Amino acid sequence: MTELNWLNGEPAERQQGHRPQRPILLVALEGWFDAANVATKALQVLKQSWPIETLATIDPDGFYDFTQQRPTVALDDHEEPQLTWPTSEFVLLRTTRVHSDLVTLTGVEPHLRWNTYAKLVIEAALELDCVGVVTVGATADAVPHTRNPVAFASTTHKQLASRLGLSTPQYQGITGVVGVLQAALDEHDLFGVSLRVPVPYYLGNAYHPRSTAALLRYLEHILGLPTNASTMNPEIEHWQRLHDAAVQNDPEARSFVRALEADFDRRTEASIPSGEDLAGEFERFLREQDAAGGRGFVDELEALSAELGLDDDEAERIGDLDTDDDDERRDDRDDQDDQDDQDDQDDQDDQDDQDDHDDHDDER
Repeated sequence: MTELNWLNGEPAERQQGHRPQRPILLVALEGWFDAANVATKALQVLKQSWPIETLATIDPDGFYDFTQQRPTVALDDHEEPQLTWPTSEFVLLRTTRVHSDLVTLTGVEPHLRWNTYAKLVIEAALELDCVGVVTVGATADAVPHTRNPVAFASTTHKQLASRLGLSTPQYQGITGVVGVLQAALDEHDLFGVSLRVPVPYYLGNAYHPRSTAALLRYLEHILGLPTNASTMNPEIEHWQRLHDAAVQNDPEARSFVRALEADFDRRTEASIPSGEDLAGEFERFLREQDAAGGRGFVDELEALSAELGLDDDEAERIGDLDTDDDDERRDDRDDQDDQDDQDDQDDQDDQDDQDDHDDHDDER
């Protein structure tokens, strides 16, 4: 018996109108990669935007130490006790985007058998015909609670990073099941993106809705879909008052937060492009959008999937040609820069000769 349980039949067995349409899988698990439950909260808010359907679950037996993650009991409407076990659920979100849905995987990071767990997630992604997998997380960091944190994304896939303007991972150290899952995605040639946001570490495990809203705004940007980020505003104001009150009673904490604010503002100001940079980026953006037909994140993933459908030799040959073209363009730019520098030097020498001639005439 498989540990991946499809509730209404496997996707391939469902009628055409009820199958997920080329979805992106969003993964957020409570635990190592979810400081203050910021990421799982973001997907909870996202699921309020669209009609949802639970597609599958992962059987918790064998993945959890129930002395560490205990089941809960509650009374139902008939006052009968009901047990709730820690589990992982795949939920379909029927979005307004044509031919593209979202699927979320939320739950608790398993304690055991991480490789097996990752393989089950991969199995589900392949069964659902997902165009990519985005892990959503939050990490404790030195950021002030009074500022909106900046979410950022990375991928190990170089072509995807180039296409979507993402960074490549630089982290080295211990990891969680999300790190194991990202490695498994690479092994199965599935596009994987890691999205994360910082959370003020000095708040302990206190919830920080500014970080949740930052994740939702980033998802809204890359998915081109509303995420209900604005509904977080009352929570942001409420928790801001609580955090301010906690800091206000500690002079050392107040000084520390002011230092974090100054550093955050300085780095933010330094990252703001100039007017010329903004104009150049905007022109480049328009050119790329025009060339790509206004494609968004999902379209780019699908386009890249189609391109990489070539055999390995052909893809490698094209990659080499692209690299050669880039090298030639760089060489041409370098040659032009050298020629411009030589022209400038010649102009300066001519000007110096003219000045000497004028001085000589003055002396005569």
